[in-house]
Amino acid sequence: MQKIPSVDLRDFLSDDPVRKQKFVNEIGTAYSEIGFVALKGHFLDDQLVEELYAEVRNFFNLPLETKEKYEIPGIGGQRGYVSFGKEHAKGRSAGDLKEFWHFGQYVSEGSKWANEYPDNVTVEELPRFNVVGEKAYKMLEKTGVYVLRALALYVGLDEFYFDQYIKDGNSILRPIHYPPITEEPKDAVRAAAHGDINLITLLMGAQGKGLQVQNHNGEWIDAIAEADELMINVGDMLSRHTNNKLKSTIHQVVNPPRELWGTSRYSIPFFMHPVSDMKLDCLPSCIDENHPKLYDDITAGEFLNERLIELGLIKK
Repeated sequence: MQKIPSVDLRDFLSDDPVRKQKFVNEIGTAYSEIGFVALKGHFLDDQLVEELYAEVRNFFNLPLETKEKYEIPGIGGQRGYVSFGKEHAKGRSAGDLKEFWHFGQYVSEGSKWANEYPDNVTVEELPRFNVVGEKAYKMLEKTGVYVLRALALYVGLDEFYFDQYIKDGNSILRPIHYPPITEEPKDAVRAAAHGDINLITLLMGAQGKGLQVQNHNGEWIDAIAEADELMINVGDMLSRHTNNKLKSTIHQVVNPPRELWGTSRYSIPFFMHPVSDMKLDCLPSCIDENHPKLYDDITAGEFLNERLIELGLIKK
């Protein structure tokens, strides 16, 4: 596969069972073959996207000492600001060439998960930043619910199987700033080759070159979305749960050509996580003689903790 397939969520949302099944088949096949799709028909409107990017740029343009006020110690970067070079890919020591922010779950009233998650961090200097961030979080989460419903049908589960696990799940919205590159990077890229931890990732801002996906022949393919599309990929949790029927694909963000070193890049992924007690055991419907069980049983919380240690965000 040399190109990322494009699908339209409006097919799944239609009252036409043929269109709905078409979407299930298309997205399921894409995730079985390469693990990425470009999605039209999501719940983010153009105005919200523009406003979110404006607020994100405003934040990252603040003085470093102002941003560092919002870097909260002791929570593994789960909320607020994470400064330049702090995170690295699994198996690498060189920090990625990025700084980022985390918005986390807005738990429903009385939820048993309210005490598990750190509070979201309010940026005092930018009164619209948190308001717009919450609105975008909720629209991306809503989009993700329907994508997972389609994937549940594709792997032979009840359509609403994932709903119970993603309600109040540990999902993260991460606006990222890749600053201009000012000197020859020794061994660092904007984001080194990695697979995502979570169930699915919904990515805003893949309109320009930079994001690359590795196909099954080991070739790197540019993943470029249209202006009205989100790039959505399978994470390691969903790959484990489906015994690798749905594939978590290695991807990276490469440094631009030298003539573009002076430019910033922004991207905004939404990492859709379940609640921590969800069992990621391989689904029986995804195991057979030709596809033996590949992974040990583990919960989402245990798996996340392992990976945060590997990424250098929390200590053992």
